[in-house]
Amino acid sequence: MPDVLELFNQKTVLDYMKERKYQSYGIGEALFPETKHNTLEFEYLVGANELPVIAKVHSFDTEAEIGSLDAAKQVLEAAYIKKKYQITEKDLIALQFPRTAQEQQYLMQRVFNLIDKAANDVRASVELMRMQALSTGELKLALNTANGTPKTLTVGYGVPADHKEALAGTDQWGTGTEDILGDLERWSDALDITPTRALTSKKIAALILRNPKIIGYLYGAGSARVANLTDLNAFFAQQGLPTIAVYESTSNTKYREQNADGTYTTKSYFPDNKFVMFGDGPLGESLYGPTPEESRLIRSGSDVEMTSIGKVIGMVYEEGKDPVSTWAKAAATAIPSFPEAQNVFQAQPIA
Repeated sequence: MPDVLELFNQKTVLDYMKERKYQSYGIGEALFPETKHNTLEFEYLVGANELPVIAKVHSFDTEAEIGSLDAAKQVLEAAYIKKKYQITEKDLIALQFPRTAQEQQYLMQRVFNLIDKAANDVRASVELMRMQALSTGELKLALNTANGTPKTLTVGYGVPADHKEALAGTDQWGTGTEDILGDLERWSDALDITPTRALTSKKIAALILRNPKIIGYLYGAGSARVANLTDLNAFFAQQGLPTIAVYESTSNTKYREQNADGTYTTKSYFPDNKFVMFGDGPLGESLYGPTPEESRLIRSGSDVEMTSIGKVIGMVYEEGKDPVSTWAKAAATAIPSFPEAQNVFQAQPIA
């Protein structure tokens, strides 16, 4: 029988991954569409104000006024993200000597499941980066370093300070003294664009819908009706305010983070205390680059077609003699771009 590396050669793994539909992130991928490039460094313009600059009136036969661009360049380097899961020694022996074809197929699927799990873990990191950028204007990437020393890499996207506000005291939503409509109007007016959309959490949306003033605006003072998001968004549209989408209304909105003691903490990709306003269209891109694993395939003269490699690459490989270590691994290099960073308002209505 073929050994595990023959069963799961690079072409087999890539062909398998190409046919798989991995978990998707509807809101994150719509706001930051995914694209693959052949570079680790990305440069783009950020901060261009879309408001027109008034052109001056000129006498005939005079030179036209020379315009100036207020956009700045941002250079990003893709983060290297990878995850691996060990194939047990018992499964290795069973794969080498399967009793039936059905057992071999079952055991092979267990290995493919590990590849799927690793690939989904990598994709989850990309979604977390997108939501960090959108909700806070920066990334805080915890790095695994060669010497084991914890290190955090911070990437700032240049969201203006006057496009951020954290409410405090009795101004916080849910205190009974808040002015939600006034806050939304103030935040909307702070932007040079007209924000048409807003993203928030289920928790914040519930605070808005339970607010007595909001219920009064929708159905009349003293109404006992339960407000819903459809009526709320219709009212906001009439007021020239952005309509609200709730992040948790889509699938795949939570992830787990492993603690130092081995336990897990479940979190939401989008923080439950944030409210973000922005305009139409994508806000940036989810930029994927090449991985060291892809570079090795090219250098080795592999017969694998580079077009078969997706945004996340998977593989099965061996390392170590005692114990015998065989791993299912996935890797990607990725970073979100955010050229619309100066056209969003990032609010924190609750602590």
